[in-house]
Amino acid sequence: MISTSQFKNGAAIRVDGKRFTILYFQHVKPGKGGAFVRTRLRNIDNGAVIEKTFRAGEKLEPVRTESRPMQFLYREDDLLHFMDTGTYEQTAIPESVIGETAGFVVPNGTLSVLSADGEVVSVEPPAHVDLEVTQTDPGLKGDTAQGGSKPATTETGLVVQVPLFVNTGDRVRVDTRSREYLTRV
Repeated sequence: MISTSQFKNGAAIRVDGKRFTILYFQHVKPGKGGAFVRTRLRNIDNGAVIEKTFRAGEKLEPVRTESRPMQFLYREDDLLHFMDTGTYEQTAIPESVIGETAGFVVPNGTLSVLSADGEVVSVEPPAHVDLEVTQTDPGLKGDTAQGGSKPATTETGLVVQVPLFVNTGDRVRVDTRSREYLTRV
């Protein structure tokens, strides 16, 4: 069991049967009444953020979490197969668990896989990935007075706004947090 006095940002706890990570906590000692701990928690399973208050000294069940670097191997129907870079153990993860991150999964790319209680709950891509543009409209010289942009479809199916000079077959670097074009590679 973990006490509220042992809270740390990033720690994982179980509240009302659900798994949460602690985003923020604050011990409050009012002048009148008992002390309490105000927290902001993120649900590990669905990503929802809630605020919850606990009495000081309250005991909660910890959740064992582990983050491991894994290399993407191949896709089979709606399963994506990854290999642990340390143990060479292979794991199949459903695309529903990966969610929108699937647009940043490139062959032989390394991602961080988060497990809670032995079950994969999320996949975190690196800060940026290099993707090949498979389809985009040609940009014509003199289209705009300022720099313009156009949609481009990448090898993973992700659609990104790119400058007019980017053509089909070019490789572009995309920021995985903002989903924006960074540079041509």
